[in-house]
Amino acid sequence: MKAYIFFLFILFSFASCNQKNPLFKEIKPEQSGLVFSNTIVENEELNVLNYEYIYNGGGVGIGDFNNDSLPDVYFTGNRVPNKLFLNKGNLTFEDVTDKAGVDGNGKWSKGASIIDINNDGLLDIYVCAAVLTDSNKRKNILYVNQGVSKETGAPIFKDLAAEYGLADASNTHMAAFFDYDNDQDLDVYLLINDLDGTYPNEFRPIRKDGSWPNTDKLLQNNFDSALGHPVFKDVSQQAGILIEGHGLGISIADINQDGYKDIYVSNDYLSNNVLYINNKNGTFTDQAASYFKHTSKNAMGNDIADINNDGLADIIETDMMPADNYRQKMMHSDISYQTFQNSDRYGYMYQYPRNTLQLNQGFLPNGYDSISRPAFSEIAYFSGVAHTDWSWAPLLMDMDNDGFRDLFVTNGLPKDMSDKDFMAYRQNAVANAPLEEVLRQLPEVKVTNYAYKNNGDLRFIDQSKDWGINSPSFSAGVAYADLDKDGDLDLVINNTNMPATLLENTQQQQKEHDNYLRILLSGDAKNKLALGAWVHIYTNGIHQVIEHSPYRGYLSSVEQAIHFGIGKQTSVDSIRVVWPDGKTSLKTNVQANQQLVISYSNGLALGGLQTPVGIQSLMTEITKNAGITYGFSEVDFIDFDIQRLLLHKLTQYGPSLATGDLNGDGLDDIVSGGGSPFHASIFFQAPNGKFVRKFLPGNNSPQLQDDAGIILLDADKDGDLDLFIVSGGAENQPQTKAYTDHFYLNDGKGNFSELVADFTNNRVTKSAVIAADYDLDGDLDLFIGGRVIPGRYPIPTSSFIYQNNSQKGKVQFTDVTSKVAPELLNMGMVTAAVWSDADADGKMDLLITKEWGSIDVFKNDGAKLARVKTPLDSFKGWWNSIVSTDVDNDGDMDYVAGNFGTNSFLHASNEEPLSVYAKDFDNNFSLDVIFSHWIQDQTGGIKKEFPLAGRDLLLREMSIMKERFPNYASYAKTDIGQLFTPEQMKDAYTAKANYLKSSWIENKGNFNFEIHELPATVQFAPIFGILPKDINNDGLVDLIFTGNEYAMSPYLGRQDALNGLVLLNKGKGQFSSLSIAQSGFYTPASGRSLTSLIVNGQPAVVAGQNRDFLKLFQIANSNSVPVKIADEETHAIIFFSNGTKRKEEYPYGQGFLSQSTRYAMLHPGITSIDIFVGSKKSRTIKR
Repeated sequence: MKAYIFFLFILFSFASCNQKNPLFKEIKPEQSGLVFSNTIVENEELNVLNYEYIYNGGGVGIGDFNNDSLPDVYFTGNRVPNKLFLNKGNLTFEDVTDKAGVDGNGKWSKGASIIDINNDGLLDIYVCAAVLTDSNKRKNILYVNQGVSKETGAPIFKDLAAEYGLADASNTHMAAFFDYDNDQDLDVYLLINDLDGTYPNEFRPIRKDGSWPNTDKLLQNNFDSALGHPVFKDVSQQAGILIEGHGLGISIADINQDGYKDIYVSNDYLSNNVLYINNKNGTFTDQAASYFKHTSKNAMGNDIADINNDGLADIIETDMMPADNYRQKMMHSDISYQTFQNSDRYGYMYQYPRNTLQLNQGFLPNGYDSISRPAFSEIAYFSGVAHTDWSWAPLLMDMDNDGFRDLFVTNGLPKDMSDKDFMAYRQNAVANAPLEEVLRQLPEVKVTNYAYKNNGDLRFIDQSKDWGINSPSFSAGVAYADLDKDGDLDLVINNTNMPATLLENTQQQQKEHDNYLRILLSGDAKNKLALGAWVHIYTNGIHQVIEHSPYRGYLSSVEQAIHFGIGKQTSVDSIRVVWPDGKTSLKTNVQANQQLVISYSNGLALGGLQTPVGIQSLMTEITKNAGITYGFSEVDFIDFDIQRLLLHKLTQYGPSLATGDLNGDGLDDIVSGGGSPFHASIFFQAPNGKFVRKFLPGNNSPQLQDDAGIILLDADKDGDLDLFIVSGGAENQPQTKAYTDHFYLNDGKGNFSELVADFTNNRVTKSAVIAADYDLDGDLDLFIGGRVIPGRYPIPTSSFIYQNNSQKGKVQFTDVTSKVAPELLNMGMVTAAVWSDADADGKMDLLITKEWGSIDVFKNDGAKLARVKTPLDSFKGWWNSIVSTDVDNDGDMDYVAGNFGTNSFLHASNEEPLSVYAKDFDNNFSLDVIFSHWIQDQTGGIKKEFPLAGRDLLLREMSIMKERFPNYASYAKTDIGQLFTPEQMKDAYTAKANYLKSSWIENKGNFNFEIHELPATVQFAPIFGILPKDINNDGLVDLIFTGNEYAMSPYLGRQDALNGLVLLNKGKGQFSSLSIAQSGFYTPASGRSLTSLIVNGQPAVVAGQNRDFLKLFQIANSNSVPVKIADEETHAIIFFSNGTKRKEEYPYGQGFLSQSTRYAMLHPGITSIDIFVGSKKSRTIKR
């Protein structure tokens, strides 16, 4: 027994030794002396019912106001006085508010902006005032530091706002000082938010003339030599600061790195968030819609910093989306499709009620020797930071000193006006019920703040509990500083109706801790704080950069010192400071764990500001030079009016593309499918590389269907390419004439005539059509994929095999599905397919991708196709496309498959799959479709399977549910097992998805496959177009992707984070992402088809974008010679000078609605190419 007790003692002792203490430790006010509570008491005149912003909270300003090297703390109060606390060391503080004279003068104080306004070496405080009806009570305050009193030992301040021209009374929420005109002094931007009594979410023309009260202001610094200090002048009109908004967050950064500061403003409600790009001439232009594809709707605070150490500015902004199912369904309304339409009509950006994280993808190519603007991808879902509830301040800061900026978010609201049941109660009761009773019905949002660890791979891990952030609160403004001078960042939080919070960072006290470097800048006489300077550090190949601005998060100013975590590194190779005027200071071999002061006076002039330099891209867009101005158009059919709960449309998949020589002139032409009511187009290439557009017969009458797959093949064996187009979409009733396919015969000169109407007599709605000689009789047979039964999604539909029985001069294809491949009947919703010799037996097998299904593999025995079981059966996804390619140069065909991606509200795994249930649940003769996902329940801890749709949307689909769910709370608690009885679910069609990652599939022989997820950048959006192509001539197949899905349901929002992507194959199955500037490939819209052809004698890529322009890119393959592949040839073995070899197939169609020209490329690294027909070698090409 004693031995057992001793064993337990040792066990627990070992566990205790290895258990880390929480990163943060809360220091109570009675210990620290930071005694402040932003207490708000409502009354008849001012309450949350008549002023929604009453609980928006106050800010925190941190600065060393008495120059003792210890950061001091200033709080702003709304209905309580502001307070200033001097840091006395060891995390103890003294309240010197009265001595300093900085209590806010009885105003409703908002933001606290710390600045040395007169560059005297003493920090001043600019306090923003708002809310109160008396304009004198809304005048901002400028507390100018007069120095430390010898009598009290506290700094003394005077309000000199009027003297400095800063006593603005416009409901200012925050102010940011920066140099907008590069004259080396600091101007100021005022963030103004005036609730003017109008409904803020009403669609109407945006006011852009500066006349509206809730328009921000820009004030220019004009130094008055007589007064000896600056006087600020409103230059908003001439500077172009004219756009209305409800500003809650502001950041200053040089987003496009042109040497001039830009402004990002987060606006609440419907008003657009604004990115004012500095035009370098004293004016600004809002470029938010050009830089971002969507933003947060109820945007609050924001921060700008480099989250992945690539030297580029990324942007985080917060919103109000909760993390659990109950609060989500109690707070947010289902967004209608009409909301999207109104956004387009009135010029509003797409906005979603959640946090957004804009990842800077680098600069767009603009020729070989210059750069254009940066492109952004919104990745909050991928990164895991989209849902942090009613969030105010996001701060990007390195909390654990590992060299990556983590994320801290403040949270909470004392009264939740967005609660759906309260909104219904208020409509009925507010006229008669006493105010106190109505206010009592309002729920509170008292939740914990969030702390996320940056994982270094664009993902953030919620470490709130582990890091000691576990106290529910009503938190607003927050600022960081190394308050105890121990080398890590502590936090000060301004809470509403609660004591302020001081969080001590104990990172440096941990047994295993990382190192740091802190830098304090001393600027020139006009900008002592050196605001706007860039600080770069280089450590063991890692580059970190911070652009100096203390105005971050929400209503707050962080410390002036610049803090870098450097992990286990004990020194920094070099520090480079780029001062605002372009001078540079350089220090090398700097020891870690210290704070340096770097002075402008030691900077060197290096010829002015340094801006990014363009690089030569691997591809160049030549669309305009080629004379192509085609944009794919179609009718905006609203699928959600037919099946209200759909997650995406089924009518926005065009354009399909096929390339080949249509008129026998040796030049590749392009066929682009049409979308109802528009017909397909043909682009004939001329010898000068330009393309001329022509149309197929029948173009004069509207087209009823969408063109789905296109195939070019010599069907009548007359030596030219004929054209077959299958019909898709879901605009029409099932099995109607609208889904008739069309076959066009080519006269050899590119003139087409339709063979017969209803050529296949197949009126299924289709997706892909691809060709191969599956029966080895010397001609090309067809696979046609069935996509969906209109109005019956997701019920499986059939796909087909058509055997080629054509004779010379006579085209005939026969449906042999029942005989040859009966398992294709009712197999599911097919999205794409490829014929490929998967088992290397000389016969073309068939691989098929499905939505709500696996990648199915059919083995070809020369007569029939039979589905074989493979490891791929376990990976059920929303697959969009598939291509064959030899990824690993091992001589067999691997595959690359496009899936939905992981940058979405929807997540899937074996344990927590996505599900769909379909049945006429309400017996009204229409199919009801219920989607479900796994999400935290009301407790916030347990995940359950809940219906995806909100109550309003569900009732629009099944009105009988109103009796079961009379209010929102009753539905918000209902999981999928409670929604329907087992009896109701018994005969419902059910499908699941457990894997959403785009992947490459390694062929291990004998139909044994191993799936490998592709890099993070591929998972940002649904992948449709895939093109394997060795674009850098290194003997390894690289991958080109297009994607996005703009046709998602309104309540899920557009999937739009992809800008086109190129992955370089590094060998051994590893890939690296190229920046847009490196690749030259930019397809930002809803990418669909992707094909390759020869233009100007060199390989080119043509990309189809739904409801956007066709794009053509030339690959810089110098010294390469294209080798045409004959009609009957199937594949080649390519031998390289380094001794490796690669198998390459030449399919008639693969990817998504795509068929490329069939050619091989002979480049200097290739010694020879053996070309085959099935198992028989037909010829050898030598270099």
